[in-house]
Amino acid sequence: MPKISKREKAILDKVDLRKAYPPIEALQLSKENATAKFDETIEASLRLGINVKHADQQVRTTVILPAGTGKTVRVGVIAKGEKVKEAEEAGADVVGSEDLIPRIQEGFMDFDILIATPDIMGALGKLGKILGPRGLMPSPKAGTVTFDIARAVKEFKAGKVEFRADKQGIVHVPIGKASFGVDSLKQNFAALVDGINKAKPAAAKGTYIRSVFISSTMGPGFKVDPMKLPDLGASSAE
Repeated sequence: MPKISKREKAILDKVDLRKAYPPIEALQLSKENATAKFDETIEASLRLGINVKHADQQVRTTVILPAGTGKTVRVGVIAKGEKVKEAEEAGADVVGSEDLIPRIQEGFMDFDILIATPDIMGALGKLGKILGPRGLMPSPKAGTVTFDIARAVKEFKAGKVEFRADKQGIVHVPIGKASFGVDSLKQNFAALVDGINKAKPAAAKGTYIRSVFISSTMGPGFKVDPMKLPDLGASSAE
C-alpha cells in the first residue's frame, strides 16, 4: 500500500474526494489545497461522451478565458508582406517570414503559440514533424491560421486557449492560477464549459459532459457534479 504523506493526509482529513461537489465549491477547495511553494495552475478535466476514433466526433476548438491564464504567453508569427509589420505592432514576441522556417528546423522554439497567414502555410509543411508533436502546428480550427494577425495575437496574449479531446475523449484545460480569486476562476470555467458545449459534435449521442474534475498542479482532483454546471452561468449539454 503506497505511503500517504502528511500533506495528503491533511487533505483527506478535510475533504471527501469521492463526493461530487458543486462547481464553485470544487474551485474553492482546489484553491485551498494548492499549498505548494509556487503558484499552482488550476486545471479542469472533462470526460466527454464522444468516440474520438470517428472523424465526425472530434472536439477541437479555442476559448477566450475572460480572466486570462495567469501566465505570459509567447506568441510567434510567420507571415508575408505587411502582415509581418502588423504582427510586430500587435505585440508578437517572435515575428518572421520564410526566414523563420530554417531557424525552427534548427531548434528555435521561443514561442508558446505559433500563428501563420494562409499564404505561407504551404511552406510550413516541412515543419510538421517538429511542430506537430508539440501541438504548435498552425491550424484554422485552432484560430492560428488567419489573415487577421493583429486580432489573433491580442486574443492569445489576453487568454485565448486551444483545447482538444485526447484519445479517451477527455479535455484538459488550465483555467487559471491558485492565486486567482474564485470569481475569476468561475468566469474562466464558465467560458470553458460554454466553449465545449458549442463544440459538441452533431454525431455525439447521449450525455455529452459525463464527468468533471478540478485540480491544482500538486493537489488532488475534486469531482464536480455535472448537473450543477449551470450554476456557473453556462448550460450543460445532455
